[in-house]
Amino acid sequence: MTILNKYFNTAYNTAPFSSIKNEDFLPAFKIAIEKARTEIDAIVNANEEPTFENTIEALDYSGEQLDRISSIFFNLNSAETNDDIQKIAQEVSPLLSEFSNDITLNEDLFKRVKAVYDMKAELNLNTERTTLLNKKYKSFARNGANLPKDKKEELRAIDKELSKLKLKFGEHILAETNTFEMLLTEESQVSGLPEGAKEAAKQLAESKDKTGWIITLDYPSYIPFMTYADDRTLREQLSKAFGSKGFKNDDLDNQDIVLSIATLRYKRAQLLGYASHAHFVLEERMAETPEKVNAFLKELLEKAKPAATKEFNKLQEFAKDLDGIDQLQKWDSAYYSEKLKQQLFSLDDEQLKPYFKLENVINGAFTVAEKLFGLQFEEINDKDGVDSIDKYHEDVLTYKVIDDEGALVAIFYADFFPRAGKRNGAWMTSFKPQMIKDGHNHRPHISIVCNFTKPTKSKPSLLTFNEVTTLFHEFGHALHGMLANTTYPSLSGTSVYWDFVELPSQILENWCYEEETLKLFATHYQTGEVIPMDLIEKIKASSTFHEGMQTLRQLSFGMLDMAWHAGESPESITSVKDYESQAFNDTQLYPEVSENCMSTAFAHIFQGGYSSGYYSYKWAEVLDADAFEYFKEEGIFNKTVANKFKAYVLSQGGTDNPMTLYKRFRGQEPKPEALLRRAGLIK
Repeated sequence: MTILNKYFNTAYNTAPFSSIKNEDFLPAFKIAIEKARTEIDAIVNANEEPTFENTIEALDYSGEQLDRISSIFFNLNSAETNDDIQKIAQEVSPLLSEFSNDITLNEDLFKRVKAVYDMKAELNLNTERTTLLNKKYKSFARNGANLPKDKKEELRAIDKELSKLKLKFGEHILAETNTFEMLLTEESQVSGLPEGAKEAAKQLAESKDKTGWIITLDYPSYIPFMTYADDRTLREQLSKAFGSKGFKNDDLDNQDIVLSIATLRYKRAQLLGYASHAHFVLEERMAETPEKVNAFLKELLEKAKPAATKEFNKLQEFAKDLDGIDQLQKWDSAYYSEKLKQQLFSLDDEQLKPYFKLENVINGAFTVAEKLFGLQFEEINDKDGVDSIDKYHEDVLTYKVIDDEGALVAIFYADFFPRAGKRNGAWMTSFKPQMIKDGHNHRPHISIVCNFTKPTKSKPSLLTFNEVTTLFHEFGHALHGMLANTTYPSLSGTSVYWDFVELPSQILENWCYEEETLKLFATHYQTGEVIPMDLIEKIKASSTFHEGMQTLRQLSFGMLDMAWHAGESPESITSVKDYESQAFNDTQLYPEVSENCMSTAFAHIFQGGYSSGYYSYKWAEVLDADAFEYFKEEGIFNKTVANKFKAYVLSQGGTDNPMTLYKRFRGQEPKPEALLRRAGLIK
């Protein structure tokens, strides 16, 4: 229990994972919550008049131990969970929700915050302090501080229930993913699969004492099968299993949970005086209102839909000519797209994968960071004596990150392979935030988590090009966290407006398409040969392949998110599936699959933090396309442009309005034409 402190007796104050037992968490949470309460009480009961330092600043620095424990615990719940951790999460989440409400609904604390806020014109605060003051005041006002007592209690009850429901939603998805397996025993059933995918499936079967090949819903298993497997019936079976997660009317069904979350969010917003959850959320976003988001999505839809329809019709014709397919289905999409791509560009992932050995791609990302920002990554394992960094799983890689002068910038964790206790997808997170406190710049501990194909007996981990861009994407988020240089933890790193947070990640993907970058790390894992120029040209030529359909897909997710959160009360919705189908109406290309439902597994918006924010991926694409045009104009490794990006974007966190920060870097507001040009949707 005492092991879970805010300061550990470890190298670089890193988390001592191997010393932490599951049973330590609950008592540690309770102690940390009480400690945080004591810190809040000290602010409330101070004899001095409220000042920025004794109220706003003290509030932001409070709860450091609780934040540290929370980050360790909930990161494990995503990347290395088990039944015990999930049970603890169900117990802890309501406690944290209640504590959060105890702060935001504390009338005496709010009075002190408001007193400082009311005299801000006289305080002569710098930009960062002004931002923090505004943020603290709004966090109270936007979370019920001005409500009467009975409404505050209602808000507490809603938040408590929401915290439980979101956890349950994620647990159901993980359980469905872990439970499903498709055992194939005939060679014909794995026809078309690349050798690496077949070998991985065979190894998985062997590990479970079975004969044949096991295909799962984990991305490194699912995606190659959907892309290459010749057996259309098996692709259909796997597609329906993937698409029906949380939608089987069984113990793991999420339909009622979706309706409950959407309804509670609506009620919460109404309670706080907002028309909808989206109105509440978007007040603190660059987009500002649901109307602006919907107009943005509609504008892109008008540009993308003609191209998407044309691409779909060509794909339909191609499938018919090749295999006599009269009607393309969702389980045909990746398979025939890959075949058409091969025909048009003589390019497929199997040609490229030998040049993208995972270790080389990691080093490539590090080299890009060194050339742009002067960072160096030194691997440290858990057996390096005084410098050792503990790991929560043996697959995790750990690094010390230093600058040109040898000063510590960050500790970096990287976790790349799927396993039973790890949710699908890819994400960046933090185990310890950056802040400047008592004259000391506390450096952050940053982690990226992915699900790439594991090495097999005969091959190392070889990435698809899509996985290469995924790694660079998450590494871009990591750079945002690592290069943070702000005073206050709540404004540090990725603590920015949600529709700005994807800029650092999405801009870094652009380097993957550049010859100058690929020559740094794309070498054949057997021969050491640098990736040939003709393959680089094919990568660039194929970069806009089916861009219309991809854009339509992303827009459909954004529109579904807004449908759930920007409309009238969801209480009248009787069918999750019917409501979803209506939201997809303008973006639908493939026939509806009655067994499938997106919403019941849409973890981004029902478990993660993207509710009313999924549009931000496309929003940030506008920013990143415009920003990368600046790099292209001056040179993709131009130090002047890189230093400006670091100074005005990566290091600043949420200290100022994101558009202000962007214009300092770029000298102008972003232009959507840059995205449309890159996507090949306009000339």
